[in-house]
Amino acid sequence: MALKPIITLPDRRLRVKSEPVAAVDDGVRALLDDMLETMYEAPGIGLAAIQVAVPRRIIVIDLARRDDDQASGDPLFLVNPEILWASEETSSYEEGCLSIPEYREEVFRPAKVKVGFLDRLGKRQEIDTGGLLATCIQHEIDHLNGVLFIDHISRLKRERILKKFNKTAKRVSQDYGAATGH
Repeated sequence: MALKPIITLPDRRLRVKSEPVAAVDDGVRALLDDMLETMYEAPGIGLAAIQVAVPRRIIVIDLARRDDDQASGDPLFLVNPEILWASEETSSYEEGCLSIPEYREEVFRPAKVKVGFLDRLGKRQEIDTGGLLATCIQHEIDHLNGVLFIDHISRLKRERILKKFNKTAKRVSQDYGAATGH
């Protein structure tokens, strides 16, 4: 297993729609393992492949470190996940993201979802879930579609966050140029 760098705003790859996985093979399982190790190291509770610059429909989730009644202690590996059903009832959580470090905002999403996916062995699975797991799955599936949690907050808050990340990226680029003589 190997740690992968997590891409952050304003990296445009975060807006890329990820491609389906043709088959769950040893390469996909190795990526799942690398993603899980990267997520634990970050630390986080969910990670989409696009966050490590791999535009494939792959997610890892482990709520075991959080206080949640659905935290089983076993990580979830979701390949080609899709929401099959979502409740009209909503719930809110203060969400954060490894690709948008240091920002958290309250986001409203469907309270319950039914999700279909391929597991680590390539077997078709479906789960019905609610609570933090439902929120986390929706957040990570959004990543696969090029959507960020800040897209679910007010335009004003989103623009402030984007402005800060763009300003930081510009400063880092200028500092690098000065350090390398470019």
